[in-house]
Amino acid sequence: MGAKQFGDTLPDWTPPRRPDMTPLKGNFVCLEALDADLHAADLHRANSVDDTIWDYLPYGPFPSAPSYYRWVREVASGTDPLFWAIRSNDTGHCGGVASYLRIAPEAGSIEVGHINIAPELQRSAASTEAIFLLMSWAFEAGYRRFEWKCDALNMASRRAAQRFGLSYEGVFRQATVYKGRNRDTAWFAAIDRDWPALKEAYAAWLTPSNFDADGQQIEPLGALTGLVRVASDPAL
Repeated sequence: MGAKQFGDTLPDWTPPRRPDMTPLKGNFVCLEALDADLHAADLHRANSVDDTIWDYLPYGPFPSAPSYYRWVREVASGTDPLFWAIRSNDTGHCGGVASYLRIAPEAGSIEVGHINIAPELQRSAASTEAIFLLMSWAFEAGYRRFEWKCDALNMASRRAAQRFGLSYEGVFRQATVYKGRNRDTAWFAAIDRDWPALKEAYAAWLTPSNFDADGQQIEPLGALTGLVRVASDPAL
């Protein structure tokens, strides 16, 4: 028999702090701790344009502003997930939410999820910067692992995870049930050793010179983060 093997020792690592939900400010967006009184009406307005944004989430759509307000009030009071409202610096309006969840400081692991971007922020530098801000806070706070999980049939989410520089880690079959449907879950993650190169890729992509007069990207983010990913999604 061969010698026993163990993982690398981590003599200098200490568990990071939990998110304190201080606003995360970028050039395009500000992430604020979700609050029903501050954000629900504006988010419901933005979300009401297209009900399909709820297709792969375990809740929604919400038929009325009061029903959405009640949902926001409930989830905003929790400690895991921790929900953020995504506010556009350009318009001042909120156009999406995201959350930290499965927050495990003892393992140095944190997940981003419950991502729901209204049409007004979809495919924009603002929505990309929102994910960057969440990733940046996590790694700068000392987390070792930043996770992304989605329904394996949600190809838009799988493409987004790969574009953001997260490496494909496989599919968990029959992972859960939501809205009366089976869900196989695709897993993606970045780890702390990926972060310096990812940070550089995002900085290059977000620089004003990377956008033309119409605000369209010149160098795609995926072209920059593709050099960092250790495993690509075979479904894409």
